[in-house]
Amino acid sequence: MTWIKICGITNLEDALKTSSLGVDALGFIFAPSRRRVEPSMAKKIIRPLPKTLLKVGVFVDEDPEEVMRTVEYCGLNALQFHGKEPPEYCQKFFHPVLKTIRIKNLDSLREIENYRNVTILLDSYSPHQAGGTGIPFPWEIALKAKESGDFILSGGLNPNNVREAILKVKPLGLDVCSGVEVHPGNKDPLKIKKFIKEVRNADESAK
Repeated sequence: MTWIKICGITNLEDALKTSSLGVDALGFIFAPSRRRVEPSMAKKIIRPLPKTLLKVGVFVDEDPEEVMRTVEYCGLNALQFHGKEPPEYCQKFFHPVLKTIRIKNLDSLREIENYRNVTILLDSYSPHQAGGTGIPFPWEIALKAKESGDFILSGGLNPNNVREAILKVKPLGLDVCSGVEVHPGNKDPLKIKKFIKEVRNADESAK
């Protein structure tokens, strides 16, 4: 089954509802963002969540020591680096690492070759923000990326296009944020339910 991460969690109610729907991971953004969460709040949210759930801390070009302090304080068990972190930076951590490659065009895929021991996440490029753009990049580029290995697909996914994304790209996993929100930082449980339903239906169709 396709792996599912819901990113940009900012409150306990959304976290509990979302985790109960059968997703694999929740993302907590510690970089400047409309969905940024303070470590003290993230700790409160994470404490009651299921042990089997991945709690992913999202960072952008953060000092490695600060990343580790946040990991230990909040109880994170996976990391996502969404900036210009080089391969050697990603190797500093013992937790599972997702490295985001922001897609401008086909040339953006050259970066993948440098990151061999982490999970790649493909997201849309924007000069104005690191993520959460709500805009897909051309999935033909994602198909080309499969030549370098599997990856998690992100960028403008929502309940209305995720089935097409799976059937066309067949990614390892999906990362969705703005596409399942009422407004930035607040999730819509109905949209999440529909998103998951569309993913599972597409998984069945792809067999």
